[in-house]
Amino acid sequence: MATAFPTAQVELWATDEHRIGLKPLVRRVWTLPGARPITPVEPRYVWRYLVAFVHPASGSTVWHLATGVSTELFSAELAAFADAVGAGPHKQIVLVLDGAGWHTSYEVVVPEHVHLLFLPAHSPELQPCEHLWQFTDAPLLNRHFATIEELEEVQLARCAALQARRAVIRSATLLPWWPQRITKRQGPRRT
Repeated sequence: MATAFPTAQVELWATDEHRIGLKPLVRRVWTLPGARPITPVEPRYVWRYLVAFVHPASGSTVWHLATGVSTELFSAELAAFADAVGAGPHKQIVLVLDGAGWHTSYEVVVPEHVHLLFLPAHSPELQPCEHLWQFTDAPLLNRHFATIEELEEVQLARCAALQARRAVIRSATLLPWWPQRITKRQGPRRT
C-alpha cells in the first residue's frame, strides 16, 4: 500500500464486533472470608454489538454501538470510520478484520481510501481488537441492567473513557508482530 500510494500516509487499523446485552456477565470477585458475593441475575436476550476500530501503534480507537450486524450496517460503520480518521488521498487506511459474512459480502460498500485485509479463518489470536473486550466489559460485570438503554449508556461512557487511555489500549493491542509503522519498500537490491 505504501508503494502504491507514495505520497500518502498509510495506517494499519483493525476492527471487530463484540456482543453485549442483558444476559449478565458474571465473574468471580474477591470477598471477605466466609462472605458470599451476591449478583442479581435476570437473563434476558436483548443484544447490542460494540464495534471497535483500533490503531494499535498509537492506541487510537473509534467505537460504534450497533443494534445488530449486517452488510448495510457494516457499510455505514466503514463510512463513519473513514470520516472519523480522515481517510482520503493523503491518508490511506488498511483495515484488518475477520471473514464474517457481513464483512466479505459483495454488497459491502467500502470507502475509496479504505482497504480491507482479511485474517485467516479461525485465528482470533491474530485480532488486536480481541484484547479490547476485557476493558469494555469491566463496567458490565456482575451488574443487572433494567433496560438495554441503561446498558448502552454505561457502555458508551466506558468507550469514551477508553479513548483517553491510549497508552493502555496500545499496550493491550500492539502485538509483537504488528508493525508500528508502515514504510515504503525500496526497489530490489542489486549486488
